Amino acid sequence: MRRQVVRVIVAVTAAGAVATGCSGLGQPGSAAVVGDRSVPLETVQSQMQAALDKPDQMARLGADGRGPDDIARGLVTQQVLHELVTREAAERRVTVTEQQVDSSLADQGGAASILENTFLDEAGLRERVRDQLLAAEMARDVVGGLSVTADLVAATSREEADRTARTLLAGGPAAEALFANPDTAARGQTYQAVTAPEAAATVLFSTPAGGVAAFQPDPGRATWIVLRVTESRTDVQTPPEAVSALSQSDLVGIGYRLLQPVADEVGVTVNPRYGVWDPISLQVVAEEDVSGEILLPNAPAAG
Repeated sequence: MRRQVVRVIVAVTAAGAVATGCSGLGQPGSAAVVGDRSVPLETVQSQMQAALDKPDQMARLGADGRGPDDIARGLVTQQVLHELVTREAAERRVTVTEQQVDSSLADQGGAASILENTFLDEAGLRERVRDQLLAAEMARDVVGGLSVTADLVAATSREEADRTARTLLAGGPAAEALFANPDTAARGQTYQAVTAPEAAATVLFSTPAGGVAAFQPDPGRATWIVLRVTESRTDVQTPPEAVSALSQSDLVGIGYRLLQPVADEVGVTVNPRYGVWDPISLQVVAEEDVSGEILLPNAPAAG
């Protein structure tokens, strides 16, 4: 099971999709508020209309059991991520040119071809590609130094994961007892971002030292992972060629994970019509679909 624990921890929660909406926030007319910036309902509604104007794609989505609410949550998710990546890229002084966006679109077959298989309009597509390029560049600047060491415990339900997380956070004999069975727990597992890029795109790499996170990597499976970060480093010495070997998708995933602490710091509030912000999956989801929790060292550890 130790191998299973390690395999599960590197699984990336599948991306969700997302509508229309109403107010209900401190800023009327907002689909979401990120820090001091509002995501206008009008923006999401315009993108939603572009999606509804593609009946073939709507039909394919329906065949997968998803509908307009899923599209709407995905659109709001993308706008929240856009605000976060724009803020963080400015802080880190990372920029992307329109020529780079053009080149990326060309590498993927061109905008026209991509638009046939997406709900986005052209402006939304260019914004998404630009955001992904910014995320990748932010990751490229830091990924070589990233390393995390954590204790891992497997659970089979949300309730068990919740109890285990609070026990780990509290420490003491009860926490030590969780590691009695090596088939369900492992201590001191170290991951470097360059050699475990899938893990680096998960909450494992955005939980601060001393913090605990519980999450379900795959909603289709009963396995939950509870982790306690014991060390988080940004100064690992990594050969440049190891960073160069990472794929663009690896860098994008890691770059987006860098946004979780930003979201925690500035705050993300979602219009209840769409759902809530899930810091584990970095998505807007229905409240009952939140994929886990993060407990900081000063959080209450009720039994």
